[in-house]
Amino acid sequence: MDLIPRLIEDQIKAYLKPNKVVVILGPRRVGKTVLIRTLLSQTTEDYVLLNGEDIATRELFQRRSVKALSRIIGDKRFLIIDEAQKIPDIGNALKLMVDEIPGLKVMITGSSAFDVENYTGEPLTGRKTTFKLFGISEGELLNQESILEKKDNLHTRLVYGNYPELLQIQNEEDKIRYLKELLNSYLLKDILTFETIRNSNKIIDLLRLIGFQVGSEVSIPELSNSLQVSRNTVDKYLDLLTKVFIIYKVSGFSRNLRKEVTKSSRYYFLDNGVRNVLIGNLNSVNLRNDLGILWENYMVSERVKHQNYTNMLVYNYFWRTYDQQEIDWIEDRGGKLHAYEFKWNTRKKVRIPGGWEKNYPDSAFEVITPGNYLDWLT
Repeated sequence: MDLIPRLIEDQIKAYLKPNKVVVILGPRRVGKTVLIRTLLSQTTEDYVLLNGEDIATRELFQRRSVKALSRIIGDKRFLIIDEAQKIPDIGNALKLMVDEIPGLKVMITGSSAFDVENYTGEPLTGRKTTFKLFGISEGELLNQESILEKKDNLHTRLVYGNYPELLQIQNEEDKIRYLKELLNSYLLKDILTFETIRNSNKIIDLLRLIGFQVGSEVSIPELSNSLQVSRNTVDKYLDLLTKVFIIYKVSGFSRNLRKEVTKSSRYYFLDNGVRNVLIGNLNSVNLRNDLGILWENYMVSERVKHQNYTNMLVYNYFWRTYDQQEIDWIEDRGGKLHAYEFKWNTRKKVRIPGGWEKNYPDSAFEVITPGNYLDWLT
């Protein structure tokens, strides 16, 4: 499989404007650096490319005068910084540059929303546009596979996920090795850079517990008891894990009906492979007893990508009542509710829950299966 064009390429180019900053956020290894190189290969402008992980780059930004910052780019007017969150107080430095250097375009990347937003958020208010980059999406793969390839490849992605490098690996042993290395060397590296996180074992244990509870409500007290840490610590870890793009939080939907569950949340992994390596199960789909969970997690993660890449204004929820009626996925968008059930078995008949139909009669309802998922994701 050759280099796969990313769906946000054209959007980024459209927002690369003088005296503005484009921020590209996403976990490590999803292709931010490759995307930068692709965009630079298409430009005729002279540019300066820096890496925030290089100590020499960090030293360049220590002096906060217009003259000192201007020397970084010389007569060029296009600045790119990869892993910009590594540069202390980068937001104020960039604010000074885009305010004082006429015609300057800036593009930066970061592996952590938590880190980059802390450093660039307030100083760059009104001056930046943020894009999120995830693993390869079904929309990006649409024209890369034949109809015959797509079914087998979907089965593989349900197990191993969608990291760009992993999609190029053919051998299953090498895929497993890649996921282990990804977890230990890259994803945990992002988490443990924060001073308040000292115990990597608790983070891994928490992720494993979440991995076994995908599609179900998560109980903070239960997680707290299992991990032998405080509820506040569990909340802090979960919040951090969402900000480094490992898990995605979904809250319960309610219009204040007494029977609706609203206080608990569900968590999904933004990549199936990360979830599966955490729970220690990378068996093929025909050997799984959690295929429904794999399908639900994959649909949620792919839908989140689609929503982000199409700039959809939407609020996502699940729905459940205390008498056990439930719907996997609710979208509140365009002034209308859209309800979705995820079913791997295309022959299984699914009826809309009576409680939902009665209380939200104007909503749309659809079952997402392997037979129609591409229409929903592309």
